[in-house]
Amino acid sequence: MQEKNVIFGINGPVVTVANSKGFSMQEMVFVGDERLVGEVIEISSERTVIQVYESTTGLKVGQPVYSTGSPMCVTLGPGIVSNIFDGIERPLRDIESHSGAFIERGSMISSLNEERLWDVTVTVKVGDSLTGGDIYATCPETASIEHRCMVSPDISGRVTWVAPNGQYRVNDTVVKLTDDKGDEHQLTLCQRWPIRIPRPVSKRLPCNTPLITGQRVIDTMLPIAKGGTAAIPGGFGTGKTMTQHQLAKWCDADLIIYVGCGERGNEMTQVLDEFGGLIDPRTGRELTDRTVLIANTSNMPVAAREAIIYTGITLAEYYRDMGYDVAMMADSTSRWAEALREISGRLEEMPAEEGFPAYLPSRLSDFYERAGMVSTLGDRRGSVTVIGAVSPQGADFSEPVTQNTKRFTRVFWALDKSLAYARHYPAINWTTSYSEYENDLSRYFEENVDPDFMACRARINGLLREETSLMEIVKLIGSDVLPDDQKLVIETARVIRVGFLQQNAYHKDDTYVPLKKQFLMMQTILHLYDRCAELVATGAPISRVIEAGLFDKLTKMKYNIPNDKPELFGQYIADIDGVIDSMLQSREARR
Repeated sequence: MQEKNVIFGINGPVVTVANSKGFSMQEMVFVGDERLVGEVIEISSERTVIQVYESTTGLKVGQPVYSTGSPMCVTLGPGIVSNIFDGIERPLRDIESHSGAFIERGSMISSLNEERLWDVTVTVKVGDSLTGGDIYATCPETASIEHRCMVSPDISGRVTWVAPNGQYRVNDTVVKLTDDKGDEHQLTLCQRWPIRIPRPVSKRLPCNTPLITGQRVIDTMLPIAKGGTAAIPGGFGTGKTMTQHQLAKWCDADLIIYVGCGERGNEMTQVLDEFGGLIDPRTGRELTDRTVLIANTSNMPVAAREAIIYTGITLAEYYRDMGYDVAMMADSTSRWAEALREISGRLEEMPAEEGFPAYLPSRLSDFYERAGMVSTLGDRRGSVTVIGAVSPQGADFSEPVTQNTKRFTRVFWALDKSLAYARHYPAINWTTSYSEYENDLSRYFEENVDPDFMACRARINGLLREETSLMEIVKLIGSDVLPDDQKLVIETARVIRVGFLQQNAYHKDDTYVPLKKQFLMMQTILHLYDRCAELVATGAPISRVIEAGLFDKLTKMKYNIPNDKPELFGQYIADIDGVIDSMLQSREARR
């Protein structure tokens, strides 16, 4: 350390060093006598500006600042899955056992347990040629995830030594590699990677496979693809966090990265408690076996909130490179944007709309563009799906974070306050939401679910849109003046809303619904509509069908038909045909 590298000024999490030439942009540094973790964010001839990821309370002018010579990195290796980290990848469980419930400043506990032994299988032999992304060893990280140790993207060479299969620690050398220059590289079970630099891939692939969530309003009406991006904007109390919890529990990704960015501590506690007691429907094991939690609660340092989503997306890219489908939940990106705004204000930068920095759109695009379905350097297929919650103040979707997020995501699940207050969950408004993956995924649905899937979905959408326009008339003059064919549309749309789009997260058969059952539910609702339209066309009043209880019966089929008994839908269709045929015969007889 040079003597002149000392603190010159302190402004909250922003620390300045005067007249220093020894730092580089985005370099990781240690600040003060307690060696607080920080990152260089601005350099000029007069000063170097550092954002500190820990509380700066007690720092003094004149205390030293230590250079590391490397950017802000995370450690990637076995031990990440089923763990919980803070925004700069410090393991919170280990910190708790070391210093109690609150994080000590300057805590330097290793991200990964360096003493734990892993059962390692080396998959290469002496003489093999390896390049970036190639797998050289594997070990069972959890019962659900096999960890695949990969050559760092910037290394290649020939294997000159391999360790025998056995138990090793994360920092033990298992393979030695010699490159073309004759330099030897020792490959351990882990590597480090800068959080702000995307991990390289061979090529990006089209997103044409859905991320199946078991939520009907999403899978059927507003689908997202593996490797896609989605925004969940909504005001306070509309269910953003609970919607993300449902997606994290039930989506068919191989791995879940759940990032709690500036959320209340009790919400993160709820995530820990819920996930710890859940059984993964895919494997029958604990859900935590394929989950990584990264927490920066609202009382943690604001600068670490700015880094947390980069930490999360870097971990997601690492497991994507192994060939896994990863889903990252960011809750919420509005808190991350607020951290940007606070730090920007302390730097005295020129504010843009609502005080956010002018570079907010570029930061959002940098983050969401790291999602995608890719062919990795090791010629594997993997994906990162990013689902970001947005918390606009006063549920105002015209504010900058929501509008800029909308520019860079292809799915927009708009949560509606009136639906939430009516206890309609998920409270996704089907008229203001959209998905741009419909055409990309249509072939999958038609080939893997049913050839009529997209046609049924289009008809369901059409009935909902027609109901929306009819309700404007009903509000003005009442429903009695409507003809029976339009009353039929309103009644059918009610079945769609209550019996199909509304979903009970606490019901064993309704919390997760397979695609086949979703299709059969749509088909049954449309069959009722078609048969009723046939009856109404003869002049029969729609009130007769309503009195027969068919509509009410269909609103409850989501509970009454178990997921593993789709054959019961045939009985429902037979019942509909029996009632409608009886009414048609009765009218024919009266003629």
